Amino acid sequence: MPDASEEFLRKYFIPLLEKLQKDKKGQWGKMNAQQMVEHLTDSVRNASGKLILPLVNSGESLQKSRDFLMSDQPFKAGIKNPLIPEEGFPLRKADLKSAIDKLQKELNYFFEIFEKHPEMKTRNPIFGELDYNMNLQLLHKHFSHHLKQFGIL
Repeated sequence: MPDASEEFLRKYFIPLLEKLQKDKKGQWGKMNAQQMVEHLTDSVRNASGKLILPLVNSGESLQKSRDFLMSDQPFKAGIKNPLIPEEGFPLRKADLKSAIDKLQKELNYFFEIFEKHPEMKTRNPIFGELDYNMNLQLLHKHFSHHLKQFGIL
């Protein structure tokens, strides 16, 4: 039986994203709606092991980050990701719908790869080595943060 994070990611997240309007501005930050979706796609690609990013956190700071990850505390509005340039990344997809479709494909792959390799771990640049459940926790927390940013949650 899937946990709440898995159920959210499998059933509810994409329909919520489909409510986004292409010109919607976030309540904080500089990303537009499509940049945010493409950013989340990269997060899923990292969680599935397709996108390998350098570890930017270590020692006591890494442990504090992991403690935060496994807590119920949400990400703070306006928190900065050290891997994202101030102006954000250029768009890769032609439109918001194409970006959401790509995100859905990457989510599907994430679930498939962990079904095939349940003991697999992937490296997150902020939180270190994560197993399936820790990746679920991170994706749910991260996606909820951006849904709030764009007034959907």
